Amino acid sequence: MQRFNIRVYGICLNERNEVLLSDESYRNLNFTKFPGGGLEFGEGMIDCLNREFQEEFNLAIEVGELFYLTDFFQVSAFSDKDQVISVYYLIQANLDSLDELVRNQSSEEKLHWVNLSKLKEDLLTFPIDKIVVKQIINYQ
Repeated sequence: MQRFNIRVYGICLNERNEVLLSDESYRNLNFTKFPGGGLEFGEGMIDCLNREFQEEFNLAIEVGELFYLTDFFQVSAFSDKDQVISVYYLIQANLDSLDELVRNQSSEEKLHWVNLSKLKEDLLTFPIDKIVVKQIINYQ
């Protein structure tokens, strides 16, 4: 059966001109992406993003404006029967809490800041994230 796989991500920019990225692994594949995850049935996009940040990082966020929405076909990296639709929002978080979290992580998912001057498409693993990197660079 072919399915839609809806993913919701947060783009967090700080006052040091850095963007937040997440190093993760799934099915023996290591990857770097924007923080966020999969929409669950019965959940709205913003609810999903809040839940993902709470579950993965124990972090409350403020979801801002919609930044990017996939407008082309993209097959999932994990299942050739899934079409990925990705939604990206600008988010804000308590930066002191976030900086402390980045310094003191022990989970498999590792957050880290990348200066916008060093942000390049090849830092991210997935095709849609690479497009979003271009959008972020143009946004500044």
